[in-house]
Amino acid sequence: MATRLLILGGTTEARALAARIAALPDYDAILSLAGRTAAPLAQAVPVRIGGFGGAAGLAAYIKAERIDALVVATHPFAAQIAANAAIAVRATGIPAVRLIRPPWQAGPGDDWQVFPALETLVAALGATPRRVLVTIGRQEAHAFVAAPHHYYWFRSIEPIEPPLRLPQAEFLLERGPFTIADEIALLSRHRIDVLATKNSGGEATRAKLDAARTLGIPVMMVARPPASGLLEVETIDAVLDFLRHHAPPAERGA
Repeated sequence: MATRLLILGGTTEARALAARIAALPDYDAILSLAGRTAAPLAQAVPVRIGGFGGAAGLAAYIKAERIDALVVATHPFAAQIAANAAIAVRATGIPAVRLIRPPWQAGPGDDWQVFPALETLVAALGATPRRVLVTIGRQEAHAFVAAPHHYYWFRSIEPIEPPLRLPQAEFLLERGPFTIADEIALLSRHRIDVLATKNSGGEATRAKLDAARTLGIPVMMVARPPASGLLEVETIDAVLDFLRHHAPPAERGA
């Protein structure tokens, strides 16, 4: 029988992993999405949408659906989901691995300031009005309400709800990947003087950092949350290797 695999997704990496798994007859995968995107992209495996109800709910789902292995391929900043997954796999005893894209690293010419939390970044914008491009997604955008004197451009895939109570804010609804040329044009058109972002990693949105370096624009960046406690790998091949060693179909039910 095929290995029953649960993938916690919502990222480009999760979608690519699902496509690879779909081509392997020895695996029967389910991709779970949190449901924060109204129109998610098509996936190569069956999809469930919605939360589990914390670590206990996830453990109950794993047992009820006879899941043999878990892959956590959520956003690097989805810390609570990863923590719940670590608790659930300890409770159920199934093997688990986290697919997480490598973080961005500053290079020559980069002007980065790194913060432990979004709230400290917002406070550090200072008293003088600045023109800020915000690319942190829509879930935590309301933190910027604490500094309403700046001029903001918020980029997200879907609208921010509830609407932000900011006197000077524009909203860019866009989905990556973005090119360096496009990002340079965006930063120049709006005369952005600081980029506020998270260290999400990955190539799909890396171009904004290269564009900021080209234009000499400083970057204010939220550092990644602490590790989840799960084994972490950075490539789909590493995930597949883990599954071959820790959840091979021949061992199901042994």
